Amino acid sequence: MSRLLIPALILAVFATGASAQDGRYGPPPGPPPAGPDDNTHFGWADVLRVDPVYGVARVETPRQECYDQPVVRRESSGNSTAGTILGAVVGGVLGNTVGKGDGRKAATVVGAVAGGAVGNNISRSGDRTYESTETRCRDVSSISEQRRIAGYDVEYRYRGEVYVSRLNYDPGERLRVRVNVSPAD
Repeated sequence: MSRLLIPALILAVFATGASAQDGRYGPPPGPPPAGPDDNTHFGWADVLRVDPVYGVARVETPRQECYDQPVVRRESSGNSTAGTILGAVVGGVLGNTVGKGDGRKAATVVGAVAGGAVGNNISRSGDRTYESTETRCRDVSSISEQRRIAGYDVEYRYRGEVYVSRLNYDPGERLRVRVNVSPAD
């Protein structure tokens, strides 16, 4: 009896291995088909040709652009505020000596304003101006166009018929296909 059991076990192991190898041709992993009325099955088609389809993608690249800007600089030799105040006081005193009554007040104000302007100019006459450059930067973007593969036009043969589909991947030599059969109206 054990003589019959050993060949039966060997036959069972080989049968399981053969069906496991054949499993790649069955339905895909996941939930089973909708039900007994679903007329869908899967098969394999031979790929005849694969042509990449190219598209153009616009790429924005931020960068910093720097340049030298000429600037005029002033170096002050003294305090222009002090010169303005001193000139206003001197001008006000001199204006106060001219005229009488309301005329004296007006002359004082005019003398103070004129004296302040003269004092400011005198204090600034010692200022030095010179030119130099400053580096300034700004953010800019450059836009470039890059050619990229957008998909693949695949020509394949299934049961003697030739089909063409656009896929987002290169399927290689064989392509798994879903076949759905339904009555023609």
